[in-house]
Amino acid sequence: MNYNFYYWGPLLFKIKILQEDLKLITALCKKDKNKDARKRLAGIIKDEYFIDKEKYQNILTKYLEAYSHGHKTWYNQDIKNVTCVSSWVNYMKKGEYNPPHLHGDCDLSSVLYLNIPEKLKKENKEYIGTLINGGPGSITFQYGEYRPFNSDEHRIFPEEGDLYIFPFNLKHSVAPFKSNVERISVAANFVCK
Repeated sequence: MNYNFYYWGPLLFKIKILQEDLKLITALCKKDKNKDARKRLAGIIKDEYFIDKEKYQNILTKYLEAYSHGHKTWYNQDIKNVTCVSSWVNYMKKGEYNPPHLHGDCDLSSVLYLNIPEKLKKENKEYIGTLINGGPGSITFQYGEYRPFNSDEHRIFPEEGDLYIFPFNLKHSVAPFKSNVERISVAANFVCK
């Protein structure tokens, strides 16, 4: 499987999820008020719901194996038994956002993009500004503090099927957007035993 990572402090791993696996994951995602996840999350997002972590883990098995290979390459250290401890879906809408945060009670975090609407792609492309936050609907990963001649962040406008896996303490945020659309992502946390 093809994957890439970014040359800086922590391993920010990216891999593309196959279409058939995206369909399986999409089927796990429901707006179920009985599975409301907002009390445990940082997002200013109305619709965030837990999904079945075991089923999600099963679909991601081959991608987690690829991550383990990338981890070995990056850190020269084996990582074994990557196990999902929580997973949830975010239905992000106009004006909503995720402030800078990190995840606790885990070793690794991840985000997978299920739907990036065309109107949002157009809004991001037409954005005029410094792109200090990557533009509308983008995710920013921040490591350490700002220093000249240092790669301390990556700003990414994601595509459908992009899966990012990263250390739990890699700070990240999502910029709001104005388009009247729904941007769907799945987040998950993992432990390594």
